[in-house]
Amino acid sequence: MKILITGNMGYVGPGVVAQLRSALPNATLIGYDMAYFGSCLTNAEILPERKLDLQIFGDVRNLKPDVLQGVDVVIHLAAISNDPMGSRFEDITLDVNYLSSIRLAQIAKNAGVRSFIFASSCSMYGAAESEPKTEDSSLNPLTAYARSKVFTEMDLKPLADENFTVTCLRFATACGMSNRLRLDLVLNDFVACAVSSGHISILSDGSPWRPLIHVKDMARAIEWAVKRDYTTGGRFLAVNAGSNQWNYQVHELASAVALEIPGTEISLNTDAPPDKRSYCVNFNLFGLLAPHHQPQYTLGQTIKELAEGLRAINFADADFRNSNLMRLKVLTGLQDNNLINTDLEWTDKATYIAEKSSPFETV
Repeated sequence: MKILITGNMGYVGPGVVAQLRSALPNATLIGYDMAYFGSCLTNAEILPERKLDLQIFGDVRNLKPDVLQGVDVVIHLAAISNDPMGSRFEDITLDVNYLSSIRLAQIAKNAGVRSFIFASSCSMYGAAESEPKTEDSSLNPLTAYARSKVFTEMDLKPLADENFTVTCLRFATACGMSNRLRLDLVLNDFVACAVSSGHISILSDGSPWRPLIHVKDMARAIEWAVKRDYTTGGRFLAVNAGSNQWNYQVHELASAVALEIPGTEISLNTDAPPDKRSYCVNFNLFGLLAPHHQPQYTLGQTIKELAEGLRAINFADADFRNSNLMRLKVLTGLQDNNLINTDLEWTDKATYIAEKSSPFETV
């Protein structure tokens, strides 16, 4: 089996590569990534890409069809990956996350790829004022990122047929330690605050709901999708990926961090306007379809792992929101140094540096 993983050098990718290498040791694993975050390593014993058979550096917006020659499965992680980046680069977000995803799926189908796995998001439910949202609930995307996921799912559905199975995993909010850690995620942010300053400042009143999932449990779900037969869920499947036990209000997450890291203080911004991004999610269908690939991590385990991982890299930066552990800061830093342009494409300067320092071939 040959598997292409786009966006493998992001936050989720290293865990996916490790999971697949363990579960499918004879598979050929190929990474395809723009490498914006390739240098953002955190507590990695080895370069995560060492577990691949091949790493290709390229822009998903102009991926060449020959990259998909002989590929059986595409795992599509590549995306402009959060709301702050989506707000700053809204047009590019729709181009990368939506238009390029559909183009990739069409090329994959034409190349004979049998399975396309799309990393979607529960954020498409937006403001949910009633019961936990199921796959049949109405969608209310509030951000460019969420809208891109909705549009992609809609246009992937008609591509599915007897020769092309599509699985859209609507992931809960990611969290947990990774070889390329991000701190621009709610739980990761709270743990970083507790470790660096002993104080968590919640920017809202703490009432919004968030479903969460550990990045390693995301990898477990992706392994299931790789192995999924169309008789389990159909030729096209959009499924909430997570656990009912992982629906929390933001203030509950902060309290859980304070419990695991004694001495942590918490402050709420009671004057903040309501955060409309609030949703509980029902994960019953995922439980029925993937009983052997359910989330394994608990909230307490995840907090402890994050704290230990941060301490292992001597993390003590209370101003981490202005550091390269925030994805938007990485991109704007690359722009400030004229390494990527306004369209987030690598410049001639970046190409020159890469040619002088790297043995890898870029396509």
